[in-house]
Amino acid sequence: MLLHYQDPVKLKTKKVVFEDSYYARDSITLEQLRELSTRRRAIEDFLSGSNQLTPAIAREMAGGISSRILQDLQKVERYIPLLQNLVVLIESFDGNEQISHWTSDLRIRWTSILTNAGPFGLIGLKFYRVDSLRYELAMVFFLYGGLLRERALEILPSDLVEAATLFRNAAGVYTHMAQDVLPLLQNLQPSERIPETVSAMANVMSLICLAEAQAVTVQKAEQKAISGSLLAKLHYGVVQFLNEANDLLQTQLNESFGVSEKLKMFISTCMILHEGRSQIYIANEFMKQDRLGVAIGILRHAMSNFQGRSPGGEQTWRLTFSQEADRLGELLQKFENQNDFILREKPPRLDELPVLEGKRVVSPIDYHLPTLDRDLAFVL
Repeated sequence: MLLHYQDPVKLKTKKVVFEDSYYARDSITLEQLRELSTRRRAIEDFLSGSNQLTPAIAREMAGGISSRILQDLQKVERYIPLLQNLVVLIESFDGNEQISHWTSDLRIRWTSILTNAGPFGLIGLKFYRVDSLRYELAMVFFLYGGLLRERALEILPSDLVEAATLFRNAAGVYTHMAQDVLPLLQNLQPSERIPETVSAMANVMSLICLAEAQAVTVQKAEQKAISGSLLAKLHYGVVQFLNEANDLLQTQLNESFGVSEKLKMFISTCMILHEGRSQIYIANEFMKQDRLGVAIGILRHAMSNFQGRSPGGEQTWRLTFSQEADRLGELLQKFENQNDFILREKPPRLDELPVLEGKRVVSPIDYHLPTLDRDLAFVL
């Protein structure tokens, strides 16, 4: 029942050549700068779709990995440690005009996919330029979290445990962004700000990943046929994660950011789906207790969330939404028919219905940045 929100891996960027801007003191550092450029070029190629390698060659270069998403993850993971090392070094020269000039020469430019202008909101792509290596680091981490999500969805439903772990790893990456990468970018000018550079949005993405990890955990629990009351709480735990993300969007990311309507629709649709599934389990539990009136009241309230709504975005979203609405409607009709012929219980008023309870069972897996034993040196 997981909806697929793929936009976080649809970022685009312009070419960056580090050795053309930074001047190394020795040949080893120059080689490292060239290595940085090479590793970034690999990312530029898969984001632009310009990689012309055959599947066999790409698999050989990736050490036998055949999954395209895993190949792309490997490229990002090879780039991050060297980039982080350079960021730390450049920031140690804070206030040095020459270093600042070198950085501006890089012309670091990325698109935004979390605004209404992207990825397909405008004719052509709008690239945002920020003369900061930390901006580069933030955008690469955002992409990394998105690729981890894509890999999790790729292996569903064959490996639920690994998929949940990948979603939790993605949550850890976005949490790392919010706490350790983005705070030093908060002095950007309003014209330079995009949602990806705001800590609150990184926290939103982390919560989305946790909701997805919880949703996969529910699938695993459903296979074990555990009690309906617990399954209802687990589904509503997904809703609680998403509700927290939605609150952050409304309170900390105001209209000036123009946050993507597609992202908002994704969150609200997932909330309706999982709340509906929770209500189905609760209704079935009341049915087992011969409290058919309460069960009908719960399902009628659930149906009211579906009626008159149709999610935008992907065709698969609309299909999933329609299937869940049909499932809910069929169960409601079944219960109402039984009530007409057998019990004739009066459903309770809305304010008399039981309050849904949630149980959250997942948390982020902390991201640990790889370290390098090599140092960079520059002519000042």
